[in-house]
Amino acid sequence: MAAIKRPTRRKEHLAEFTQSFDAVGGGRRWRLSEGSRMLQCDHYIPPDRYNHIVEGHLRETGFYHVFHIGIVQYQSALVNVLIERWRSKTHTFHLPVGECAVTLEDVAIILGLLTNGLPITGPTLSSYDALEAECLDQFGVAPRKTECRGSFIKLTWFRALKDRIMLADNIQIQRYVKCHIMLLFGTVIFGDKSEFSWGSACLAHLYRALCRATRVECKEIDGPLTLLLTWAWIRLPFLAPIPGNPRLFSIANWWHNWKRADRGYRYRSLAQFRRALDDLQEG
Repeated sequence: MAAIKRPTRRKEHLAEFTQSFDAVGGGRRWRLSEGSRMLQCDHYIPPDRYNHIVEGHLRETGFYHVFHIGIVQYQSALVNVLIERWRSKTHTFHLPVGECAVTLEDVAIILGLLTNGLPITGPTLSSYDALEAECLDQFGVAPRKTECRGSFIKLTWFRALKDRIMLADNIQIQRYVKCHIMLLFGTVIFGDKSEFSWGSACLAHLYRALCRATRVECKEIDGPLTLLLTWAWIRLPFLAPIPGNPRLFSIANWWHNWKRADRGYRYRSLAQFRRALDDLQEG
């Protein structure tokens, strides 16, 4: 009787290529069984500047501290090492001493975003007509079709609109603030209410980006990488560059322009970060 050959299932996630924490030379080491890869990190763009006339309104939105986060350069090798340790089934990083994850508390202290309140839900505006109607309601004007891509509006349209708005009355100030928020968060229309849990939405976005990045065909990672890196630097300080001012809030600004204070850190390699995590011990 001929043996039945089982079909080979295609490996889809990075975790399936790893032999995690195998005994090597008397210790425990992380090994990739089929080579290594380096994902490109989406380039960080600092928040746009705003007219100080609207500062009070920005405080009411719950995004004020995020607007003041400066340039926190990415360390691609560290991001990639964290992705190697991420497990999509549990949404945790697997380390030699156990599992850990970014939490809502981390979002609050790192970015200064609200983590309590109503969940961020709503329909996706898939047609231009619906998008046009929403923009007319929120901003008083609407983009042309050439300034949209599906349910997305190009940020250049928001930036140009913001520059044209005259802060003559409360309606114009509210529209200016909405444009500024859209330039920060990018692509989904929302109101300027502060009772929503934007921190929860940010954390969900990070989890989704990490899960997507573990897929073997993925070439780059986007999402709130400032949150990811700052979390690693405060929770695993042996992986961190030299902080600038540890008294600032939000905590992400501790590493504002860290390349100036710690130039050598940018050259730390994938192998160096792997070794540092492999040597992690309880205590």
